[in-house]
Amino acid sequence: LSPGRSGRIAPGVANDARLFYRCERSMSGMTPQEIVHELDKFIVGQHEAKRAVAIALRNRWRRQQVPEGLRQEITPKNILMIGPTGVGKTEIARRLARLADAPFVKVEATKFTEVGYVGRDVDTIVRDLVEAAMKDTREIEKRKVRDRAQDLAEDRILDVLLPPVREVNFSDLKHTDTATRQTFRKRLREGKFDDKEIEVEVAAAPASMEILAPPGMEELTSQIQGMFQQMSGARRKARKMSVAEAMKALVEEEALRLINDEDLKSKALANVEQNGIVFLDEIDKIASRQEAHGADVSRQGVQRDLLPLVEGTSVSTKYGMVRTDHILFIASGAFHLAKPSDLIPELQGRFPIRVELSSLSVEDFVQILTATDACLTRQYQALLATEGVTIEFTGEGIRRLAEIAWAVNEKSENIGARRLYTVMERLLEDLSFDAAAHAGQTVTIDAAYVEARLADIAADEDLARFIL
Repeated sequence: LSPGRSGRIAPGVANDARLFYRCERSMSGMTPQEIVHELDKFIVGQHEAKRAVAIALRNRWRRQQVPEGLRQEITPKNILMIGPTGVGKTEIARRLARLADAPFVKVEATKFTEVGYVGRDVDTIVRDLVEAAMKDTREIEKRKVRDRAQDLAEDRILDVLLPPVREVNFSDLKHTDTATRQTFRKRLREGKFDDKEIEVEVAAAPASMEILAPPGMEELTSQIQGMFQQMSGARRKARKMSVAEAMKALVEEEALRLINDEDLKSKALANVEQNGIVFLDEIDKIASRQEAHGADVSRQGVQRDLLPLVEGTSVSTKYGMVRTDHILFIASGAFHLAKPSDLIPELQGRFPIRVELSSLSVEDFVQILTATDACLTRQYQALLATEGVTIEFTGEGIRRLAEIAWAVNEKSENIGARRLYTVMERLLEDLSFDAAAHAGQTVTIDAAYVEARLADIAADEDLARFIL
């Protein structure tokens, strides 16, 4: 252990990461009940969808515990979430990305076109997933070697602050960590030199070169950029900076030098294959309705291209081949105009678990405004508190706000919880504009306050359609 430093985590390397990569972070130990409890902090209702997602995530961990032979045969059961807009489908994906310590990517199904046409093809989903895994795995490996990297960075800074005493030993030169050097090291760790400016040699940033390419050819342009960066070589450049900035830059540089790139790639690829999650949003927009005519390049063609990806195929990435057999796919769609049965039968069969999300009630709106960890009322209270304005919401005021939002949804387009953003903005518009004039005051938002600012607009259907 280094002086004044806590214990270190030795960087362990798996014997064969490609065959077995076990996710050792928090999500692996969470039961379905705990996952649902975490989602409840941010999403109101929709227990069926939360349960399905929690079971699917827990099954990833369960699969890793079974014998190797059977493990390869257990494939994830993909999920199709069906429900109107604004009820929490995309929010479940966002929170899932933070909860799941696994490679995660959320994509819009409408962004893709059939292979052979201008646009992105579905294989880029897996490539994006691999990029996310590489980034996450690199951060994990950097944390493992951080203490060693910090020691090396300290040595380089001390060499600048206090040129080392060298002894001739006939065969080599070696550093002698004198008492003075130890004193300087202690002061460096205490931050005494943070503002001192020094000149250090750091890796020069590669020459930036932007290549504009047509849609669907991003992979080719990234390979060309990588080739030019390798040709430029690892150049070093002397830069003047404060000790604090130098420490940050040198720790990063030394950590990257300590990481084995081949191990990093194999771990990231194995993590994608064993733990990857893809969230396909707006899948109803690529469902072909019977009255539609034409080539359907962005609809049925994309569905056909998704089939092998969801079923299991090999995708070539710049880090190596990736098998998609055990990647979990979660699709969601409002299905206002199309129906799930409008998807081609083969794709329907690859999403065996279907959950329906229900429309939100007045009670749900009240819960959204008060019960979640980052509810809208707390957000607006925090925003206006920065200008010295205190807002207090009464129970009656919140209920009236929820009733108006629900009524506007019923009269016009039902956009779910997103209606609350519009209603809250309209309610607090004057207060937000004149916040400086109300500094030091407490404003109570009760039912009368809500009525005075929203009732007339909500009652007029035409006005509500344009304003709320």
